[in-house]
Amino acid sequence: MKTYINPNRETWPEILKRPVFEVADLFGKVQAILNEIKVNGDEALRKFTLQFDGVKLDSFLVSEQELKEAEQQIDEDLKDAVNLASKNIQVFHAAQTTQTKKIETTPGVVCWQKPVPVEKVGLYIPGGTAPLFSTVLMLAIPAQIAGCKEIVLCSPPNIDGKIHPAILYAAKVSGVTQIYKLGGVQAIGAMAYGTQTIPKTYKIFGPGNQFVVAAKQLVNINDVSIDMPAGPSEVLVIADETSNPAFVASDLLSQAEHGADSQVVLVASSLEVVENVLTEIEIQIKNLPRGKTASKALEHSILIVMENFEHQIDLINEYAPEHLIISIKNYADYVDKITNAGSVFLGEFTPESAGDYASGTNHTLPTNGWARSCSGVNLDSFLKKITFQEISKEGLKNIGTAVEIMAAAEELWAHKNAVTLRLKTI
Repeated sequence: MKTYINPNRETWPEILKRPVFEVADLFGKVQAILNEIKVNGDEALRKFTLQFDGVKLDSFLVSEQELKEAEQQIDEDLKDAVNLASKNIQVFHAAQTTQTKKIETTPGVVCWQKPVPVEKVGLYIPGGTAPLFSTVLMLAIPAQIAGCKEIVLCSPPNIDGKIHPAILYAAKVSGVTQIYKLGGVQAIGAMAYGTQTIPKTYKIFGPGNQFVVAAKQLVNINDVSIDMPAGPSEVLVIADETSNPAFVASDLLSQAEHGADSQVVLVASSLEVVENVLTEIEIQIKNLPRGKTASKALEHSILIVMENFEHQIDLINEYAPEHLIISIKNYADYVDKITNAGSVFLGEFTPESAGDYASGTNHTLPTNGWARSCSGVNLDSFLKKITFQEISKEGLKNIGTAVEIMAAAEELWAHKNAVTLRLKTI
């Protein structure tokens, strides 16, 4: 990890660069796979599942019997934890519903906006190095609340042709309507184009490796919407002399263990704070099963000593972290000044892990600086909004002349005429 002491503002863009990995051939390889899926459907899916997952499947669909078996394999403690998390996620996202409100913009002109669910959504759930069953809850529960008719889930099979039982249990709990044993690019292609057995969806959600991210970006060009641009996970932690170094170290490590390409950033009020946190990292990482992965992530992570409060705020907003943890006593001083962040965790007893699993907020968040312009997944992600308007004769008289003048100024004479003809009858 590199350490910087009160760096000049001009150096921030260079210091805060995200890890970059060689992807020169990536999009070409992914596009070739997508093209084959588009043409050959299930045949291509079977080919790539055997090639990439090492398993030959006769059927991609997860059966009711498999769901029952998965539920029996889950410990009761885990079921209770999933159920608690589900309840909190349900409560938080249900509160995001809005009422349709009609607005009379001028006498006789009534306009309103109606939220309508995206009918068919596709959820991609990674199942490789970590079976992310929590992401099932984060995506399927708001989809269910929104009223999506079809919630299609794809997750890669293991060598036995099975999906991790926790993923299947979470899918059952959260209202997924169809589950398929498909991973990687082939899952994205199947949900984007549809095949003989996999339905085409209208919007695809979910994280994944660089191949999955590339596939989502490519199908988004012409075929299907996606939740957001995505990249490796990241966290920025603010700490000072009042912070518990062990807590801060645990937050940094919990992000670093996601993958070698994850990035962690510590912004501390003094070098002493940095040193105390580093000591704790060395202690904790020895006991982590994913310690090697975390160590690789830490190699390109950043430690910044920054004493000035306003500079800290500016740096946070420039970096636009996916996760922002303000682990200090006076965290409330920061709240109103944060403009660019995916999700913010306030105070020493609010670890990012809580938001990842059970507090109720969504953990599907913008990375790689996209928090400057994108929100994380929420109820609106599963809705489209249609505007309506109803104009009476009085209303058309009130705005008609303005419409005629503006249409004529743009030299769109048929637009003008559509109003003129009506005004003559009033």
